[in-house]
Amino acid sequence: MRRAILPRVRRILAWCLFDFANSAYSAVIVVSVFSVYYVTHIVGNEHGLGDLWWGRAISMSLLLVVLTGPVLGALADRAGLRMRFFVAFTALCIACIALFTTLGPGMILRGFALIALANFGFESSQIYYNSYLPDIAPPGKLGWVSGLGFAIGYLGSIVGLVVALPLVNAHRFNLLWLLVAAFFAVFAIPSFLAMPPDRPQPDKHVDLRRIVRDVLANQPLRRFLLAFFLYFDGVETTIVFSGIYAATTLKFTTPEVIKLFLAVQFSALLGALALAKPTDRWGAKKVITVTLLLWIGVSLSAYFAEAKSTFFAVAVTAGLGLGSIQAASRALMASLIPAGKESELFGFYALCGKSSSILGPLVFGAVSYLAGNQRAAVAAVGVFFVAGLLLLQRVRPALPPS
Repeated sequence: MRRAILPRVRRILAWCLFDFANSAYSAVIVVSVFSVYYVTHIVGNEHGLGDLWWGRAISMSLLLVVLTGPVLGALADRAGLRMRFFVAFTALCIACIALFTTLGPGMILRGFALIALANFGFESSQIYYNSYLPDIAPPGKLGWVSGLGFAIGYLGSIVGLVVALPLVNAHRFNLLWLLVAAFFAVFAIPSFLAMPPDRPQPDKHVDLRRIVRDVLANQPLRRFLLAFFLYFDGVETTIVFSGIYAATTLKFTTPEVIKLFLAVQFSALLGALALAKPTDRWGAKKVITVTLLLWIGVSLSAYFAEAKSTFFAVAVTAGLGLGSIQAASRALMASLIPAGKESELFGFYALCGKSSSILGPLVFGAVSYLAGNQRAAVAAVGVFFVAGLLLLQRVRPALPPS
């Protein structure tokens, strides 16, 4: 019995290490350091111009995921290419991070291309990473394993931010980009080696129309993806612009932004762990509902926040719902996928999340640019959480919680 359990535990831990590896990219590159560096140092943010270019870059990367995710996911399932795609997209992200060292002030288009490709690689790798969840999680433990992955991922974010802080203070940005790339590469290796082998299917034909028909025919899946389409837009936009909002509207320095997100990562880690088992016990839908109510409160509080200390408290509170909503959404999605279609339907999951997330950064950037302040943009993002919460109530999960 023990011999049967240990390989599964090792495989789960190896899978979780990929969350640990890629979270340094999310925390340092997308959220706290490179985003501010690109907006203020590469572009310059007079009249919201940096926000506009950053929103374009992130939206372009997500559009590429939308256009390629379902088709490549289906191809990965049918041709047994899941691991190859997993490795290739991870390598693309890491290579682009290393090339950030070639950027200087005014290199707007090169910076745009590198961050768009890096984020495209990162988001695409998540499709294949997520698709292994039903394969490695024990029955009835999807929520626990998904939450554990996010919790270990936030630990990776903490490590990345701790390393980043002294380098930012010393203005050693190029060294920081190289360290993030190396961190991602080294800790991704166990997940590449430990995942179960791919299972090619006899029919290698990829039919996008059939994928759409399969999704539309599955009522719980169809309704969940519509709600996810809206509320995850709010989550994704908050992640992308929170550091920029803190730096621009509330005048956080870059070291202060890093300290802020260190605190957020700790609260996100606690939130992901605290709600991992309840996701299996109560059901992922209830956990998502609770966290969406929290996100609505966070949006209102962030809009009215004037002092740095107030925003700090709001951000830490948001962290409690950050890991839990991502983990519960991943677990609910995994519970609704028929066997043998993991990459295909997680590709469609990415299509819904990322196609909606194209809209969010564009809305934030455009509203910030047109209104001349970011508070109006924060209010616009809050609408996505309300709409997603209302639509989620129509979802009736096909599989009850164990």
